[in-house]
Amino acid sequence: MASLQELLAQRAEIEKKITEMQSGARTEAIANIKAVMAEFGLSMADISGGKAPMAPRPQGKVAAKYRNGSTGESWSGRGLKPKWLTAALASGATLESFAV
Repeated sequence: MASLQELLAQRAEIEKKITEMQSGARTEAIANIKAVMAEFGLSMADISGGKAPMAPRPQGKVAAKYRNGSTGESWSGRGLKPKWLTAALASGATLESFAV
């Protein structure tokens, strides 16, 4: 019967061979795919169903929807209401009175 060290060495050798074979098979598959794409004049857009990958939208500043006429402070309407607007609303002002 083989010793533990011998079995571990065999397993390491087998795992190395498996990795080499997987890498070779992957390389061969990529080459085959590229050859077929070149033969038929296909692009990645053709393969993905005719849709090119979407580019991320540019993240810009959001325009102000509400402005405090006396101080010039503004709020886009997103997120929590700013303190100046909360205080004005508490004192009886309407949100529409600050609309831009």
